[in-house]
Amino acid sequence: QVRLVESGGDLVQAGGSLELSCTASGIIFNINGMAWYRQAPGKERELVGSITSAGATNYAESVKGRFAITRDSTKKTMYLKMNSLKPEDTAVYYCHAIIYGTGYWGQGTQVTVSS
Repeated sequence: QVRLVESGGDLVQAGGSLELSCTASGIIFNINGMAWYRQAPGKERELVGSITSAGATNYAESVKGRFAITRDSTKKTMYLKMNSLKPEDTAVYYCHAIIYGTGYWGQGTQVTVSS
């Protein structure tokens, strides 16, 4: 059974930094694309950024230059390094992965940025 588990969410002051992790468990030999999404209260879930199996990344305009996605295939883990955090970054952050053609979601981790 494949599971994605996020961790690292916290309360942080504006201007601060935080790093989230997403680790896949189960019998997995290959993970294709991975991505981070977020959902703020009262808003739709939105794409934060993505990373391919080759390491190519893509980001939403709102986080470009502040957030960075990396992955360690040996650990089946994806990371989201967030710098210069703003109150509008407050949301539940979810990871998503395509594994053997099927999409999986994590349970989410709360990030709260205080002003």
